[in-house]
Amino acid sequence: MTNLEKYDREFIRMFGVKKEELPELKYQGILQWDSVGHLDLISTLEEVFDISLNGLDVMEFSSYEAGKEVLKKYGIEMEEPSG
Repeated sequence: MTNLEKYDREFIRMFGVKKEELPELKYQGILQWDSVGHLDLISTLEEVFDISLNGLDVMEFSSYEAGKEVLKKYGIEMEEPSG
């Protein structure tokens, strides 16, 4: 499983959205992604990728797309699945 697939899986699981909705997903853009949902997401992603985000990066994690950029700072590249 690629990093992108892991990332997508957690968004879909936590927020109950479809894969097609992910690129437009923003913090507080849906009911489930409130402040509590945000902390749950961060905690889950830290566990999945074995990292610890600093406070500024947690705040910058304002959308699905922004999150991918934040994770790049920690060496987590979001490659597309092959095949």
